[in-house]
Amino acid sequence: MIKTMATTLAVPVEEYLHTEYEPDCDYVDGQLEERNVGERDHGELQGEIYAFFKLHSKEWRLYPFLEQRLRITATRFRVPDICLVAGTRPKEQIFTQPPLVVIEILSPEDRFSRMQEKIADYLGFGVRYVWLIDPKTRRAWVCTADGMREARDGILRIQDPPVALPLPEIFQAIDSVQ
Repeated sequence: MIKTMATTLAVPVEEYLHTEYEPDCDYVDGQLEERNVGERDHGELQGEIYAFFKLHSKEWRLYPFLEQRLRITATRFRVPDICLVAGTRPKEQIFTQPPLVVIEILSPEDRFSRMQEKIADYLGFGVRYVWLIDPKTRRAWVCTADGMREARDGILRIQDPPVALPLPEIFQAIDSVQ
């Protein structure tokens, strides 16, 4: 069942969990929050990053997931653009354990204050790395419990397991199609 969103009315968590939203949305303390998706830049970048991690998933023992619901708390669910799970592939439909990495691709409509709240939710849930990528400026940031820093060389890295996402190559793949 596809349902339109009303962000002003309180929605019981059970209704959220048993309703299909197109596109899926975040659920924050009884309120539905739209996710900014649907633009070509966003979709192409999301697809290329997912394909990159899918290609390397066996080598790095990482499982990439697109738009996967995460249960942050009993009343907060987030749906990141991409998340990476290390180790064993989860069997649950809605993840209750934090992924290693959450990747959010910024849209022109994204507000900094709302993105800060999402980052805080992810880090508070136990996500070790939150990567923010701006397809317009082609800049990226790494957020951890220690703070936020720009990936000035365009390569998003983690140490354990050793993984690197070379954004210049990802953007080159997108540009070569155009």
